[in-house]
Amino acid sequence: MRYNKIRRLDISNGPGIRVSIFMQGCEFKCKNCFNPETHDFNGGKEFTDETIEEIIDIASPDRVAGLSILGGEPLHPKNIEGTTRLAKIFKAHYPNKTVWIWTGFLYDKDLQDKEILKYADVIVDGRFVEKEKDLKLKYCGSRNQRVIDVKKSVEANKIVLYEDKDGLSWF
Repeated sequence: MRYNKIRRLDISNGPGIRVSIFMQGCEFKCKNCFNPETHDFNGGKEFTDETIEEIIDIASPDRVAGLSILGGEPLHPKNIEGTTRLAKIFKAHYPNKTVWIWTGFLYDKDLQDKEILKYADVIVDGRFVEKEKDLKLKYCGSRNQRVIDVKKSVEANKIVLYEDKDGLSWF
């Protein structure tokens, strides 16, 4: 597995200050994707134990709210094992920090039996669709995408959309 880049102090991919990692490789190749440099599975850098250690170290300050995992496609069959391992180790170190994941796969169609749900707090699902693009959306780029509260969804056995601290949903 490979990754494209790590952002140490990211304020655009989830709430608060976050560490973000962009996984390498995506077969969806959505039209006008904001990260086309992440599509090639052979690009980027090798994802290793040292990469995980670096992320754990960067996320240690209290000001860091959590980890954001984007792509490329972090839940592609070539990437999901490494993504799950990263999320599991991150939550073991920081149980009170959140893990957000962006994926083109659909929560209710493709992810129901995946171990990653144990460690993800929020999943933004669905492929970016240019015709559905909406710059007013927070945390996603097109109206077909959903910002899903994973813990509440698992508990309710149905999709529950994420609400911010003020009780506002993003849809």
